[in-house]
Amino acid sequence: MLQHMSYDAPHNVVPFGHGGMTRSVVNSASLAGKASRDSAMQVIAVTGGKGGVGKTNVAVNLAVSMSMEGLDVMLFDADLGLANVDIVLGMQIKHTLADVVSGDKTLADVVVDGPEGLRVIPAASGVAQMVEMQSADQETLIRQLSDQLMPPDVLIVDTGAGIDQTVQTFVAACQTAVLVVCDEPASLTDAYALMKVLRAKKDVRRFEILANQVDTPIQGKQLFERIANVCDRYLDVELGYLGGIPTDMYLRRAVQERKALVSAYPRSPAANAIRDAGRRLNRQAPRSQSSGVGFFVEQLLSQQTHAVRH
Repeated sequence: MLQHMSYDAPHNVVPFGHGGMTRSVVNSASLAGKASRDSAMQVIAVTGGKGGVGKTNVAVNLAVSMSMEGLDVMLFDADLGLANVDIVLGMQIKHTLADVVSGDKTLADVVVDGPEGLRVIPAASGVAQMVEMQSADQETLIRQLSDQLMPPDVLIVDTGAGIDQTVQTFVAACQTAVLVVCDEPASLTDAYALMKVLRAKKDVRRFEILANQVDTPIQGKQLFERIANVCDRYLDVELGYLGGIPTDMYLRRAVQERKALVSAYPRSPAANAIRDAGRRLNRQAPRSQSSGVGFFVEQLLSQQTHAVRH
């Protein structure tokens, strides 16, 4: 039976459709997890059933917005087919996780500093090599990844789009799955297909729906209800609604300038909505019992090994 939930908006968030937005107020709750290195890490996958729904832009801006709230955030670019976080943020990438796997670089060498304190791991080209390593070498790599960087408060994983095995593996290795959809038949059909396969093959039971490119808050809520009604009939999953991100001319401008919307145009309607979604995630997302990038990679490899055996 489907359970679907929505969250109350924080008091210090201006809903989109309202004019101004002061710089976000950092409350004690959002800072509670700030880099106490003993605190557990949130691991959040941002995924989509199809390309073209704005998944990477959502992942980037969620990461930057949470960093602006005072959290230590790391963005793991895991879109194997079209890794373009660096393009969205206007960064120069010299090394990737593949260089860590080969032993040529440390993880600290590979991590790139982004806006507002965000750290980015260009990971796509190194994942396949990790999977092919012998188990003893994988264990050594996992230990190195855990030792080389202090764990962030939040690790956001930008997956590829679609339902292929790689996307399934990344989503299943995370504690929270954010599914980006837009109001198009193909987007809704593919989103349902992704949830179905993740429920059946990876036992993923909860999805956070984020409606992108909507005209009004009502349209976003109605889009969520349409998905929820179908899932209620056919899937045993739980859905949460993170909100709707409006169509916004400032987003196009930020893309052209290769900047994050939430830092370049913080008063824009879409930036407000993304900040709102990030705060909801920070309040609601579970945290892993073990911290660090190494732990996430261990979960990732475990999922991949399970998939190969089955």
